[in-house]
Amino acid sequence: MKNIILTGDRPTGRLHLGHYVGSLKRRVELQNSGKFDEINILIADDQALTDNADNPGKIRENIINVVLDYLSVGLDPEKTTICVQSALPALHALTFYYLNLVTTARLSRNPTVKAEIQMRGFADEGLPAGFFCYPVSQAADITAFDATVVPVGEDQLPMIEQTREIVEKFNKIYGETLVLPKAMIPENETQRRLPGVDGKAKMSKSLGNCIYLSDDAKTVKKQVNGKMFTDPQHLQISDPGHTEGNVVFTYLDAFCTDEHFAEFLPDYANLEEMKEHYRRGGLGDGTCKKFLINILEETLSPIRAERAKWENDIDAVYDIIRAGTLKAQETTNATLARVRKAMRINYFDDRAIIKEWDKMLKAAKQ
Repeated sequence: MKNIILTGDRPTGRLHLGHYVGSLKRRVELQNSGKFDEINILIADDQALTDNADNPGKIRENIINVVLDYLSVGLDPEKTTICVQSALPALHALTFYYLNLVTTARLSRNPTVKAEIQMRGFADEGLPAGFFCYPVSQAADITAFDATVVPVGEDQLPMIEQTREIVEKFNKIYGETLVLPKAMIPENETQRRLPGVDGKAKMSKSLGNCIYLSDDAKTVKKQVNGKMFTDPQHLQISDPGHTEGNVVFTYLDAFCTDEHFAEFLPDYANLEEMKEHYRRGGLGDGTCKKFLINILEETLSPIRAERAKWENDIDAVYDIIRAGTLKAQETTNATLARVRKAMRINYFDDRAIIKEWDKMLKAAKQ
């Protein structure tokens, strides 16, 4: 069996540092590891419409932003297939078939869906059916590519579990047809959830607490100096400070290395030495933020430059998306054909079905 990855993003906006730490950096590592036969990245525009149906332009416009972010961080279309969900009709058919294998009671128990519903403020009577059923759509995505591995955060594990339930039920009813996927979660805590600069658990455009991969140096500096949460009890430089829950140190945990100290802050050999000084007092927030800004600029500068290169050749970006989607159409159509064959609803591909009809009608006349 091939070792195949499927992952993706909803194109609701530009991608930010949370995406980079939580998924993009890891995707590039997996892409370059040589351990996988295929890597597929799905731009989930259909799923984005489940709570943006009144504003499809937002989704359409952000497809290009998401792809530019992919290319700017090092995702290589020669190694990774980038495709658009809505242009893969097989996913729609698979979703419909799988919906018949899932109850509304089971969907309502999915903790990820419950959390997303609460976050978006949907009342029961105002919950779009498409949004309620998007775990089934995700199952269609995963199985259509025969994915064996799905990189996700811990909050998405219930989605993978639901996919596995659908696969197991389908295979039990119709015979071994679908591949059972497994989740791949981030290897360390800092990769699992990077908070917004204001300390809130989730980066959000509406909250203004993001640092986007495409932000210029001035904007990054403004976000760190003006909005980044530190320790409210650390009023004077001499005061002892807390590093736990301090967003500056959370970001340093995610981004800094010992080499950064040699380059930008040689007073310390590593982050633990810096933390110890902050905890006992004598280290100011301004010094910490300046150090973080230097690190973020080192991280984002090459990403920014690569994005600018692709922005100057949008025709090439379009060709990449189109080629990846055409390739994905072949893959997903093959899975759909296999599913229909297993269900024996491939009426025009299997002459044996016609013979069965003929036999049934003749038996009924006797």
